[in-house]
Amino acid sequence: MAKIKRDDTVVVIAGKDKGRKGKVLKVFPAKSRVLVENVNVVKRHSRPTQTHKGGIVEKEAPIHISNVMLVCPKCGDPTRVGFSILEDGKKQRLCKRCGEIIE
Repeated sequence: MAKIKRDDTVVVIAGKDKGRKGKVLKVFPAKSRVLVENVNVVKRHSRPTQTHKGGIVEKEAPIHISNVMLVCPKCGDPTRVGFSILEDGKKQRLCKRCGEIIE
């Protein structure tokens, strides 16, 4: 089970965008990277095609998963993630700061 999933709110703890919050758009578990909304925005030059006009396009680039920290939906603070196993054998993510289960 992953500590950070799609649609989680995270805060950047290192790098040029330190302190910025955003929603996780995509997770790349093989590369240990995440794509966060409006974080690590880079400019790419795109060639014109039949579907869209060319030019300079701004888009998000993936950042390493160790540079983001999950924001607990219950307490609203950045927290480490732990795991607990329920009675039926399912694994749940757990906020280390307040102890609540993260859905």
